[in-house]
Amino acid sequence: MTVQELPGAGASHRVTPPPAWRPRTEAAPLLPDPEPYRVLGTAAAEHLDPALMRRYYAALVRGRRYNAQATALTRQGRLAVYPSTVGQEAAEIAAALVLEEQDWLFPSYRDTLAAVARGLDPVQALTLLRGDWHTGYDPRELRIAPLCTPLATQLPHAVGVAHAARLRGDEVVALAMVGDGGTSEGDFHEALNFAAVWQAPVVFLVQNNGFAISVPLAKQTAAPTLAHKAVGYGMPGRLVDGNDAAALHEVLTEAVKRARSGGGPTLIEAVTYRMEAHTNADDATRYRSDSEVEAWKAHDPLELLERELTARGWLDESGVREARDAAEAMAADLRERMNAEPVLDPMDLFAHVYAEQTGRLREQAAMLRAELEAEGDA
Repeated sequence: MTVQELPGAGASHRVTPPPAWRPRTEAAPLLPDPEPYRVLGTAAAEHLDPALMRRYYAALVRGRRYNAQATALTRQGRLAVYPSTVGQEAAEIAAALVLEEQDWLFPSYRDTLAAVARGLDPVQALTLLRGDWHTGYDPRELRIAPLCTPLATQLPHAVGVAHAARLRGDEVVALAMVGDGGTSEGDFHEALNFAAVWQAPVVFLVQNNGFAISVPLAKQTAAPTLAHKAVGYGMPGRLVDGNDAAALHEVLTEAVKRARSGGGPTLIEAVTYRMEAHTNADDATRYRSDSEVEAWKAHDPLELLERELTARGWLDESGVREARDAAEAMAADLRERMNAEPVLDPMDLFAHVYAEQTGRLREQAAMLRAELEAEGDA
């Protein structure tokens, strides 16, 4: 507080609020590290939990196979589109594994793998991308919000859910995922601002994979890192190697614990790379070189973890084979069920739009029903 002397006789004083230029919080503790935090390949790796890391390894192998199978389904015409997360599997898996049952995951359209890692049926995760049904699953069942195609609109939703849960006294944390392109959207600003002001129990995970479709990060922001943006909102920013599964687990676990204990939100930037094109409709060779992709392949999240576990004697050939066999079984089941023709009912267009259908919707439904009946008679 400042003290301002009033004009006039005597020594009258009054207490005034701090001036607008005075910092509300100290900036230094909120700043991210100058380099992405890493564990694999460092001395810190010897303190890892072998069982937990083997669990991550099996999930990464499964995730890589899931990506390959989903991409193949687009080429076979079974999916309309698929945004691959090859190269980003570590962040996807970690986002799911650090949450407890009561927590909420808010994915973007690219985060189908995170939803699957949280327990969602792989077929249900792909239903939206197939052009069938609305979301493809019940968001309340596993507390996974609908896969969000508009950029960053899921972030304010995550803040709202987390804030409401805290008002009820529920120990719920919301983890919201977004890409580097989404940080250029207004929803990103609004979500972080409200989350910090309300001290909502939210973790924002930015997967910086280098490109917003074809736009490189340098053409989106002049900030030192995306994690530095956290300081402007009054929350901690963390910079982590997005291909290091162990580092991601540690940083995300810490942020979730902080949020659950009332410490407020955290912004985490996971520096990773999109190995494949934006979607099957994209030609990535038009805006990046093959040599750049090859350089990032040397930092493949699956190979990094496998190499660490093998070197420490925590993973042997039988463990590798077991993980791959389980992944193949998942892919075979996904392929078989996705090859079955879906049973579609055109009248579903009018379901779940309103709790009670409006007069206009009833009229439209009646018109479509009449047309379908006429076609059937013909």
